[in-house]
Amino acid sequence: MSSLLREEMQRVLFRPAKQRLVEFIEIEEPSHGRHFLCVSVAKGKVVQLSIVRCQISQTPLKSGSKKSHTKRSSIQECYRRTEIWSLQDLTLVDGRDADVDDPCFLLHFNKVRTVTAISCSAKYAFVRALVALSDQHCQRSLNLRNFDWTYIKPTSFYSNRGDCVVLSQICFYAFNLVCLSMCPVPLDA
Repeated sequence: MSSLLREEMQRVLFRPAKQRLVEFIEIEEPSHGRHFLCVSVAKGKVVQLSIVRCQISQTPLKSGSKKSHTKRSSIQECYRRTEIWSLQDLTLVDGRDADVDDPCFLLHFNKVRTVTAISCSAKYAFVRALVALSDQHCQRSLNLRNFDWTYIKPTSFYSNRGDCVVLSQICFYAFNLVCLSMCPVPLDA
């Protein structure tokens, strides 16, 4: 579902503006419709954050035949940017409390913007993307507060998945050997 949303937003909203959508998360907003916090990169390597509102509208369409006067409805999704900021203007990302699974975080521009993601994992995925884009395009580290650093910058143990797979296979084989050694063997043979 998210890949279809990404492709649709890229096609309808970001590609005409000559931007590439890098990451987006769904957020909760008081107004009707679905809302997304998006980060995109323009051709000039300018990184933008934007709130995108998706409003579903039904438009009646005429049927294909000339004699038929029936109408069918088409659900059309309209994407519109309601707020836009530059990543250069972002001074601080505040996770509010690192010890609690809280999907809410604060983006500090010239004003503070409160954002509530749909999940805590979405919040961390978005912040990881912001950190990478800030390092890559702004040549500065992003100022973060109240985040669990093990989820933002994984250590080499977590990032090297090959070793983890081998270790889990060894543990699985060892567990099987222990289970088999505890099984009773009939001696009637």
